[in-house]
Amino acid sequence: MQMNYELMHKDIPVAGFTLDHETSSIIKVNELYNPLHLPVGIPVSKHQVNRASLNDWWKGRAIPASRQGIRAALEEMQIAAPQNLLEKCLGLSLSDQYWIRPEGSNLRWSDVNFFENSFSDDVGNILFGKGSGSGSLSLMSPDNTSDGWLKKKWAILDGRRCLLKGGSGVTQQEPYNEVFASTLMNRLGINHVEYRMTVQDDYPFSVCEDFITPDTELVSAWYVMQTQKKENHVSVYQHCLNCCDTLGIPNVREALDRMIVIDYLLVNEDRHQNNFGFIRNADTLEWIGTAPVYDSGTSLWFDTPTPLIHASAARMKCKPFKTSHEEQIKLVNSFEWIDWHALDGIEEEFMAITNESLFVDEARRNAIAKALKKRVEMLKECARIPLTSGVDMSHEVHSDIAFSGKQE
Repeated sequence: MQMNYELMHKDIPVAGFTLDHETSSIIKVNELYNPLHLPVGIPVSKHQVNRASLNDWWKGRAIPASRQGIRAALEEMQIAAPQNLLEKCLGLSLSDQYWIRPEGSNLRWSDVNFFENSFSDDVGNILFGKGSGSGSLSLMSPDNTSDGWLKKKWAILDGRRCLLKGGSGVTQQEPYNEVFASTLMNRLGINHVEYRMTVQDDYPFSVCEDFITPDTELVSAWYVMQTQKKENHVSVYQHCLNCCDTLGIPNVREALDRMIVIDYLLVNEDRHQNNFGFIRNADTLEWIGTAPVYDSGTSLWFDTPTPLIHASAARMKCKPFKTSHEEQIKLVNSFEWIDWHALDGIEEEFMAITNESLFVDEARRNAIAKALKKRVEMLKECARIPLTSGVDMSHEVHSDIAFSGKQE
């Protein structure tokens, strides 16, 4: 079965397309109405939208197949695949202002968007293993378009749209890492999303407020970096800067400096190209700047056995520009903004945040605290080494693909 839809950007029709219900795939783009309002990075040639790229963008909005507990959740909802949930919520998200409108419908943005309208808790509760709690299941939820592999759900708390996100493995460490990262970035004056802790059924969850508003939208670095062809002799980092410069996104180099430094300290393993991005005005399409740093949970040796935790990150994965943190830190343009005194005692802060954890035991807290203290000393040493302008391509990230397990 097939159905015609309009891709909408708020109340602006962007393109008409045909969707296959069974696969939730765009099988044909029928008409292009407003190319300026197409999602960033979708190619257009001779007024024809690249269908494959638009389809990848569309299916990339779905919950990834790697999400914890997704199989059981889909069975309970009687849904065949995560992408089939997209139609159920008209593709609406709390990260941007795109949605799909059935052809011939009179629906308006104000009628359906999740920024100003309530939404069902059913999908989020099912994803958390709690069931829908009602006989009538509603699939109208931003959880249908939530990304990442960790257990998570959106909720309206005191009138604010907030994301609750869990941990993994025996240590359930990611929520604590998010809160610690917030504390660390507060000390250093880095623009970031603020996280706090909550506990549900004895398990820790991080909570953060949506930093996107009804007038703004998040565009991932992945899609910004699709706006130009990357030449082989250009590094991934320089390609990112070139794309941002062409689009007119301000103060990118300074923001990347801060992100690279915080990821070095935290030994972040998953800052892929959909884990940072840029914000633009959804009405004027004017670029506002780099998004606040978010999603830093996959860090601090989160899945490393305690006896193997040490400051050296030689074996730790690194993204988005280099495969090694020791190489990526060399991309930093300036360390002069760092208040080194603000890093004093950060290991004690981590100990305090995890002190009452049922999962992070004392031996693990001590090991991470010791390694953190050493990371600060290693960063100071990096800052003392003269910056070089040479381009070393030997540690380039070549496989940081947005849809390898979806995105986050």
